[in-house]
Amino acid sequence: MDRPLIHIPVGKWLPEFRFTLLQIVTHIGSWAPLAVLICRGFTNNLTVNPIQYLTYYTGDTAIRLLILSLACTPAHSIFGFKEPLKLRRPLGLYAFIYAALHFSIFLFDYNADPKLLYEAIFEKRYALVGFAAFLLLLPMALTSTKGWQRRLGKNWKRLHQFVYLAGLLVVIHYVWLVKSDIRTPLAYGAIVVALLVARIPGVRRAFASARSWVAGKVRATRPGRQTIPDRVSTRKDLR
Repeated sequence: MDRPLIHIPVGKWLPEFRFTLLQIVTHIGSWAPLAVLICRGFTNNLTVNPIQYLTYYTGDTAIRLLILSLACTPAHSIFGFKEPLKLRRPLGLYAFIYAALHFSIFLFDYNADPKLLYEAIFEKRYALVGFAAFLLLLPMALTSTKGWQRRLGKNWKRLHQFVYLAGLLVVIHYVWLVKSDIRTPLAYGAIVVALLVARIPGVRRAFASARSWVAGKVRATRPGRQTIPDRVSTRKDLR
């Protein structure tokens, strides 16, 4: 059972807030890149090409948060950690916020001109793939609440499984955008593929079995644990 670190009563008619240490670190860490970006903006420290810097910065932050969101379920199924399950939705929403900022900068760069945007999106393959990823993330962000989960039922889970396709499209977008040094986007891609493989039922069962076997071995080797016959024989010896 997860123990709350901070309990904040906010009034009779409002819900109470309970936070664990991991939740606090997650929220602070998710807002930190935006705070750094704002500070750099106020200090006029956005490099000689601010638009390019902002584009890369927000895009890179978005994919990192998206990968962390994707890692929450495997962290539970493979290692048995339950608390990361509570972080899937906030991490996914934070990833979408930075993706929306990334797309907004793209719009600003083209002066939100429909003709220029159409040419940029459909003539540049990295822009087309990135736009497709954003369109996939948009309905998932809009339906992330428990209310939408109840309304959609089983379709909610089917819809949110497209997050892996969005992750792969984001990686392709990144690879085609940087063109030369593609080591970072390829590393992101390898992580996304590994997380996708970890969701395969057979792989999940194999990890669960391995975890149970290790846990059994650990319990068996703990000192001070005796079987019932050993305890009975010990009492007889003492008599």
